[in-house]
Amino acid sequence: MNYDVIIIGGGHAGVEAALSSARMGHKTLMISMLAENVGATSCNPAIGGLAKGHLVRELDALGGEMGLITDAAGIQFRILNQTKGPAVRGSRAQIDMDKYRIIARNKVLNTPNLDLVQEMAESLILEDIGSGTEVLQTGEAEASLPRENLGGGTSVPQKVVGVKTNLLNEYKAKRVIITSGTFLKGVIHIGEIKQEGGRFGEQTSVGLSDSLKKCGFEIGRLKTGTCARIDSSSIDFSVMEEQGGDETPCPFSFRTNREEFRATKKQISCFIAYTNQNTHDIIESNFYRAPLFTGQIEGTGPRYCPSIEDKVNRFRDKDRHHLFIEPQTMDNTECYINGMSTSLPPEVQQQMIHSVHGMENAKIVRYGYAIEYDFVDPRELKHSLETKKIKHLYLAGQINGTTGYEEAAAQGLMAGINASLSLQGKEPLVLRRDEAYIGVLIDDLVTKGTKEPYRMFTSRAEYRLLLREESADTRLSRYGHELGLLSDKFYHGVELKNKQIKEGAQLLEDTKFTPNKDFIAFLESMDEVAIKDISTAQQLVARKSFDVNKMIKLVPELDQYDDYIKEEILVEGKYARYIEKQSEEIQRMKKYLKIAIPEGFDFKQVTGLSKEIVEKLETFNPPTLQSAIQISGVTPAAIEILHIYIRIASKRKK
Repeated sequence: MNYDVIIIGGGHAGVEAALSSARMGHKTLMISMLAENVGATSCNPAIGGLAKGHLVRELDALGGEMGLITDAAGIQFRILNQTKGPAVRGSRAQIDMDKYRIIARNKVLNTPNLDLVQEMAESLILEDIGSGTEVLQTGEAEASLPRENLGGGTSVPQKVVGVKTNLLNEYKAKRVIITSGTFLKGVIHIGEIKQEGGRFGEQTSVGLSDSLKKCGFEIGRLKTGTCARIDSSSIDFSVMEEQGGDETPCPFSFRTNREEFRATKKQISCFIAYTNQNTHDIIESNFYRAPLFTGQIEGTGPRYCPSIEDKVNRFRDKDRHHLFIEPQTMDNTECYINGMSTSLPPEVQQQMIHSVHGMENAKIVRYGYAIEYDFVDPRELKHSLETKKIKHLYLAGQINGTTGYEEAAAQGLMAGINASLSLQGKEPLVLRRDEAYIGVLIDDLVTKGTKEPYRMFTSRAEYRLLLREESADTRLSRYGHELGLLSDKFYHGVELKNKQIKEGAQLLEDTKFTPNKDFIAFLESMDEVAIKDISTAQQLVARKSFDVNKMIKLVPELDQYDDYIKEEILVEGKYARYIEKQSEEIQRMKKYLKIAIPEGFDFKQVTGLSKEIVEKLETFNPPTLQSAIQISGVTPAAIEILHIYIRIASKRKK
């Protein structure tokens, strides 16, 4: 019953946290309500997407598992934003939901140092630091507890030392990671019907939520939802638009053999349908029965993945909305209607689904529903995902206010890594905003917090040109290798890739062409505009019209490299100047952070800072800009403004 690390929850965050902890050599326990649902994809049957694909590639580059499972369970692979720049493209895969869950669960069951038990965590066992006195943190009346002010407001520093379950088992641990998903006081809504549950048909966790509140954590309420699932045999796909996968599918994991994957991977189609005016009339005439509008739901829902009733209400000028009909397994016996998340009553769901062309005779296997759940304000966390109030306690996933499998998995991996590093007496791994989307995700959460389910977008990353999907391994794999999560063989391959890309980029920079008659004719043969001055190959490939084939004609020496290396060399060439500017900006910001803030500096005089930031700066009185940026809510933009005013103050003093 004694462990190094306990993970509460078996979702995507829990799986990554448990596997990383165990693989880093620590005796790990996963506590899950239902063992067969470990790794379940509760909502849509897909992994990745815009910015989400970046997260999956990055956690794979660090030694995580989601990319490998997706490659094994994937049934369709597509690159979104294919016609746009490489920085904003996103990989997405439809998955066989059953296969994904089975693979994830079996990974957990077959990993050394990792145990799985089917129980419900009810409360945390805490200990006053220095006293050795254990305190069971429950949701019961405070009079039954050993100390009067246990939880919020206590001045006695505490650490977590274990977990008590619904079976009254007490598991001791040096570190605890909570990855509870939507299970903390989860309430399911289908029309006027309300019932407790973390997922449909599964229990909710009340005791653990109360235990966290007793610890003094700021608890909020969020809402998410899912759509109905349809018997595929009852859908008329012939009247819908077919959407196939990429002709040359690209795997998610850097560790998947590309050639073998492309030669053997079977793909099936999705389909596109549309709502219509009749659909909208049915929904609008039943607004009075929608929990979202009646006040039955109190939690805030996801802004960028609204329910169909919310879309109809907010976008009344739209005469139709896209629906993506996605198979849930390779056998395609059941389909997910992406774009029709709802909590309307069952009979209304039937009417609106039957109003869609191609689904007039659709048979509903599972009705859509909304779910409300508790979450902890992520500003309660350090960048390591350890809580500030309770030592050795980590939070990851939807408990931190995020939405999506990918955001959860990324946090789970980092929590597992940092809990393990803490056990080893090492500094935590904190990725910077210029290093990874994972760094952006965690920094946004712990500094800004969130009042609605947080979703990752490419627009959130200031340095997205540096954070392309295909560069995730060259950016991050050295960390995974140092942690023992990636093999020597794989990492040597990453080093070779990095070396070849740099060689190719340097070759483009060093190769020069003069505007003589022969070279101008050569350019014309490729439908390229003539040059007027001496130009480098890098300047030429930076043209929008240049592709890999033209680059090879221009610099034949590059043909020695593999296709994906050539593609990366081309991208480096196209973005070289922009990348250089972003790198200079990063270095400039690093210099800013070393600057001292003068003693007695008047933050109120700084135009452009919000009242909230001024109050926080006055409260903490940071000695340097480095200290200032670590204060919750103080943004990089605020640091730049502060730097300008510090320089002005310094000049005036001189």
